[in-house]
Order: sequence, then structure tokens, then C-alpha cells
Amino acid sequence: MTEDRGFGLRQLGQVAQPVRDIGRAVGFYRDVLGARHLATFDPPGLAFFDLDGVRLMLDAIGEAQRSGTPLYFRVPDVHAACAALVGRGVSIEAPPHLINRDDAGVFGAPGAETWMAFFRDPDANLLAVMSEVSST
Repeated sequence: MTEDRGFGLRQLGQVAQPVRDIGRAVGFYRDVLGARHLATFDPPGLAFFDLDGVRLMLDAIGEAQRSGTPLYFRVPDVHAACAALVGRGVSIEAPPHLINRDDAGVFGAPGAETWMAFFRDPDANLLAVMSEVSST
């Protein structure tokens, strides 16, 4: 097998999240989280959002799969994002906390810290807000 060094998956294009009620889910992602709503097709039970170039598809038609993949939303300030979410009625499951200090600079600037907080959407899918904070 030859390795093609020119090929590589580098950008996420779409993420699918199962939901039970498409209307309720659209309201949460659009009105509470502030995601840019592109379209809803009901039937069959699909809604699409633009998350800065990555498409989020909410899928109410896949009855077999009911556990989603965690979505991590990059924000400038995880503490301010949590305060805004709480102000919109969201219950924070795990408050902002340090996940990693990247002393080696593997993910960016050496010494940068990754902070996250976790919450759930109306279908109990795990969501997170994350900030990368420079140590300087």
C-alpha cells in the first residue's frame, strides 16, 4: 500500500447529533446557544446550523442511535460563556476547570491552558465550552 503524503483529513465539515424533538432542539441551539440556523426539514426531522464553517446536523429521524458525540464549542472566555448560558437557563454540569496545561506546546503555544465546562442539551447530549488561555 502506498502512502499518499498529499492526502489528510484536516477540517471537520459536519457533525450529527441525535435529538428527540426537532423543534425543541432547534430552539435550544438557535435561541439559547446562539448558533446560526441554516434550515429545518420536518419531515423528515433534520435541522442544520453553521458553526463557523462546520455544519451541525440535528437528526430526529434516527431512532436506533440515541447517544450523541460531545460537541466542544470554542469560546474566548469559558467563565463568561458559562455565565451567559446560566443566564439563558442552562444548568452547568461541570463548571469551568483546567483540563490541560500544554507545557510542551503540542496543541499551540507552550504553557497554554485548556479550560472546559460541560452542560447538556434538551436530549441529554453532552456539550462543552472550551477556551485556550495563554500563560503570558
